[in-house]
Amino acid sequence: MLNDKMNALIEEVSGCLAEREELVHTLALALLTRKNLFVLGKPGQAKSLAIDLFRERITGARQFNVLMSKGIDQEQLFGRLDLASIIPGHIARSILENDPVYRDMKAEMEIALEHMRSDPGNRGYIDEVKKQSDTMAAYEKGMAQLYGGAPQMITENKIPDSHICFADEIFKANEGVLNCLLKALNERTYTNEGVTVKIPVISFVSASNEIPNFNDPEEQSLRALYDRFDFKVNTRYVEDKENRMRVLESKQSRKSDKPIHTVTLSELEAMQGEVRQIPIPQSINELADTILCELRRKKIPVSDRTYFNFGVVVQAEAWLNGRTTVTPEDMQALVNYLWDKPEQYEVIREVITRLTENPLGKKLDAALARAYACRDAFRAASDKNQALLTFRTGMVAVYDTVIGLKNGLDENDAARSSIDSTVATLESVSREIHGETSFTYLPLTELKAMQSLCA
Repeated sequence: MLNDKMNALIEEVSGCLAEREELVHTLALALLTRKNLFVLGKPGQAKSLAIDLFRERITGARQFNVLMSKGIDQEQLFGRLDLASIIPGHIARSILENDPVYRDMKAEMEIALEHMRSDPGNRGYIDEVKKQSDTMAAYEKGMAQLYGGAPQMITENKIPDSHICFADEIFKANEGVLNCLLKALNERTYTNEGVTVKIPVISFVSASNEIPNFNDPEEQSLRALYDRFDFKVNTRYVEDKENRMRVLESKQSRKSDKPIHTVTLSELEAMQGEVRQIPIPQSINELADTILCELRRKKIPVSDRTYFNFGVVVQAEAWLNGRTTVTPEDMQALVNYLWDKPEQYEVIREVITRLTENPLGKKLDAALARAYACRDAFRAASDKNQALLTFRTGMVAVYDTVIGLKNGLDENDAARSSIDSTVATLESVSREIHGETSFTYLPLTELKAMQSLCA
């Protein structure tokens, strides 16, 4: 199975390092979800090493690597203008290299030259090379007549030609390349000479020793760039003595870390497709909303863009864990997706752990399952009048169970919002079924009162 291959790669890279499991796991999540990753940590914490060890195991993926500085210009990142493309009578080399007929001619020229090298004085070989040269020149001239004059960029081995980009110390970028980087990170596009083209980048990864001071007017412009990194990981120095000894022994014995487990680019793309097929139950969306509300109550902002796109992250986590549907346990992957400042990490982890491991969540899930069973039983019944009475009785019973979970909770307890959200879902199910009948929809509170009067 493909998830076994990715997990083997994760385990291998983690084994080459010490206490970098979280970073390696998040690297996998970033590639599986086509999102960007920023790694924060002090110098010498193997941030770049972890990134390099992981990406070198993605075979067939074109890689771009740059150490950013104020001196790095747009050409070094995105390529330069092919001067031949703007000279009358000439054509960009990139157009020729991508033309199948020209490539065949080039291959024939290689053969002719090889013959001539073996016997330089052979007149037949000399004529063969001359004939092939004339043919290529004529074809190139004709191509120039058709396609010449349009500016073309030479992007080979640059960002527009890459699948995985590691831009180390990206916040040191100068103002001249900032807007280009923003579009590339956010939209996966690059605009040149007024023409916007798609770029094949799967993920951008960057590492830095610090986060810019966004209160500084000179660094405020970097805020938008920082926000384009969906995942963030904060590394620390190796804390466990046993792990430190293992690294020392490995370095002193000069053990090589040659890749054993790899993933091809086509396999990675297939993995991304499988991830997208993992179902997300409604209860998971309810749980995500509860987490969102609790974090906002704790003054931790979560943007709409981040919230509305959380789904693929938990899908990827479920896929890595070999599950066929997203479960509350998979919400732990959101910790490094939601924090914006390092000090928020522990708060977010505590909230997610508490809300996903809290028995209340399982009780609410069970209540929703009962409600959906009532809905399905109604739709399967032939006598809709009798079925509606049964449906109403069942839904009121579920409603009673859910409302009863509020007993003993403080007014400000975050669990109350989870319960209220579940009640809203129950009402939605009831409204949906009543809409399929000629009976008027009544809120569950009124149905409960009616049943009490009839009892």
